[in-house]
Amino acid sequence: MFKEDAMKTDQELFDELTFYTLAHGDPAFIHQNVVDAFAAQHADESSKPIYVVFALVGLYLCVEKGFTGKQAQKAHMQLAKRRRNWVKPPLPADRGVVGIADVVAAGPGEERDAMIHRWCASAWKAWSGSRQQIVDLVRVELGVE
Repeated sequence: MFKEDAMKTDQELFDELTFYTLAHGDPAFIHQNVVDAFAAQHADESSKPIYVVFALVGLYLCVEKGFTGKQAQKAHMQLAKRRRNWVKPPLPADRGVVGIADVVAAGPGEERDAMIHRWCASAWKAWSGSRQQIVDLVRVELGVE
């Protein structure tokens, strides 16, 4: 990590990473993975349930079901049309061993893209206590087994 990156807030790093992912051009839409991982790691008591649930749905679909970011985004759109009441899972104390600073520190291209996937896996693992809630929701609302 560059010295100046160590002084940036996570939000500033997210903004920088967002620029990278939106300019990426990959049809898999890796940007959605970044949005979901960041949301899962930064959710707090004041976060709206939909913010947390959608992040976890995206992480579950990508990490365990092999969905692309684009497919996860479409799942979010389907969920938004079907359901209005969301139950926020309990917030875990640990949010994963990989963070946004690790992602930004990785070199652009394949190295950073691979780190984004490791970040997603790390964030999803941190929320393992809520896995069954998300699996059930995805099965019932989206028909994904």
